Amino acid sequence: MSELLQHWSTLVPSAAKGEADSAVRRRAMDLALAADLPHGRVEAWKYTSLRALARRTPALLSPVTVDATLLAGIPTPRIVFVNGHLDAQATAVDNIAGLHIEPRAVAQFFEFDGPAHALNQVNAALDMGGVDIRVTGMIDSPLHLVWISDSTQSEGSQHNLHRIVLSADSRLNLVESVRSNGAHLHIGTARMEINLGEQSELHHARVQRDDEGASWFLRTEVTLQARSTYRRVDVELGSALSRHELVMHVNGDGARVFSNGILFGDGKRHLDTRLAITHSAQHTGCELNWRGLGTGRSRIAFYGGITIDAGADHTEAALSNRNLLLSEQAEIDTQPVLVIHADEVQAAHGATVGQLDANSLFYLRSRGIDDHTARTLLVAAFVHELLNLIEDEPTRTAFATFLDGALDRVEFV
Repeated sequence: MSELLQHWSTLVPSAAKGEADSAVRRRAMDLALAADLPHGRVEAWKYTSLRALARRTPALLSPVTVDATLLAGIPTPRIVFVNGHLDAQATAVDNIAGLHIEPRAVAQFFEFDGPAHALNQVNAALDMGGVDIRVTGMIDSPLHLVWISDSTQSEGSQHNLHRIVLSADSRLNLVESVRSNGAHLHIGTARMEINLGEQSELHHARVQRDDEGASWFLRTEVTLQARSTYRRVDVELGSALSRHELVMHVNGDGARVFSNGILFGDGKRHLDTRLAITHSAQHTGCELNWRGLGTGRSRIAFYGGITIDAGADHTEAALSNRNLLLSEQAEIDTQPVLVIHADEVQAAHGATVGQLDANSLFYLRSRGIDDHTARTLLVAAFVHELLNLIEDEPTRTAFATFLDGALDRVEFV
């Protein structure tokens, strides 16, 4: 058994809030201990090793107050978590009709699903709280959910669960931002459960810019009812290790998913993203466009799985994963998967790993553009178009700025 899980097990009593809460946490941790940390012999983890983390013993992070300048450019309404704790002073949620936000402190058990999800049980066992967001109207102003890792403690762990429910005929624009305040070696687990009622619409943009020493394990689970729409953009720019399980259940007739993602690997970063979309209703659809950039000695692993259940006729599903290797020492592994149990469907998937187009590069060089600038322009064009799925212009502009800042670090070899 790993030293990390044994250590985390000793922290359960300090995280518990009452006898009933303690029992839920203990049950979750017992299941995590029985499974131990996932390893390379588990198919879903074959590209991601946790051996280095298994020897660490991080304490639970303590609440701290961050400088207000760190939130510059993040308008209200906003919800701010620092080191896994709700920062009431930095949080600013006005009285907005149709938007209901409640802090949550008691743990919620996660249905166990084998060793691939042992870290989800850790999240339940050590849950430091979260928010329940309920939407009953048309909310036009973006709601910002901010995660800040502060370096007051150089090493620690944080664990959160957030739940979002959109009632029928409602709408929300959610902007999620993960960032750091100084260098650190924190480990984070996070879960987000999203339920979209009939004919509701959620626009969800997420950027991850944590410190290069951070490790994150995330699971986002989305359930779509009839005629609901989920539009999502992910931009991964930070942390040493980031694994994200994005699971979507398309349960209602006419529901649709649009998901774009940019995975930027530089230095020795390791990114592992797994999409799992299940269509179980008729006339549904998903359009998934994900792109990766491998530089330095980074490694990117992408799995895109689409399952169309029997009876989910007239489903339209498309997955595209295109990747650029910009360094001889970088590695990208991609696995698109289609499992179809229905007859009347339209489904396609494709994945590529390549280098910059030589003809395009020659064209720019022939126009007097230097080699580095030409390569940067081509890479920027490759990824920037995915941001067009973000309808809110200030958010799209901010994400483009973050992305350009990351591209400025690329050294072409």
